[in-house]
Amino acid sequence: MLLSHFLIALVRLLVGASPRWMAAAPSNAQCIYFANHTSHIDTLALWSALPEALRKQTRPVAAKDYWGGDALRRYIAMRGFNVVLIERAKKANSDDNAAREVDPLQPLYDVLSAGQSLIIFPEGTRKAQAFPDPFKSGLYHLAQRFPHVELVPVYLENLHRAMPKGTFIPLPLNCTVRFGAPMMRIEAEPKAAFLERARQQVVDLA
Repeated sequence: MLLSHFLIALVRLLVGASPRWMAAAPSNAQCIYFANHTSHIDTLALWSALPEALRKQTRPVAAKDYWGGDALRRYIAMRGFNVVLIERAKKANSDDNAAREVDPLQPLYDVLSAGQSLIIFPEGTRKAQAFPDPFKSGLYHLAQRFPHVELVPVYLENLHRAMPKGTFIPLPLNCTVRFGAPMMRIEAEPKAAFLERARQQVVDLA
């Protein structure tokens, strides 16, 4: 708990991460918050911007190869803001000498099944730019499997300037976390159309 409070205070001191609820007030509903991905501090900035009650029920998703890369980063991620570590791609496991695919989204299914919320970055890889690249399919699969969970677009403003790829200490810029209204679902919407519509909802918050 002390580590969490320290991280929140540090983020607010360095980049502000001020929340702006653009179209709706914070809700206690189970949510998937999806945002543009521009820096290593994105996860902590978005999580810090949530009201305390929502933070307690929300788990950010982070790449295992980075946040689990050494003992210090893993400790900060797991004990500081309770991340869900995932592999970036499917891999094969051996089970009774038979190879089977392990779905990297399974830890996220487990979190949502337990009634908790998620923070995800559908681009997959961070880019030091204002607008997100096309979204990968993970958000679509989560939305299909959990139709009752609200999909909340989020735009992280200025973090691509405050902590671009390759830097380790954020520049002292004021950054804003903008939350949009929950995304409406369209019955039988094709995956490509859903993903582009989700991406556009993030862009619109810019």
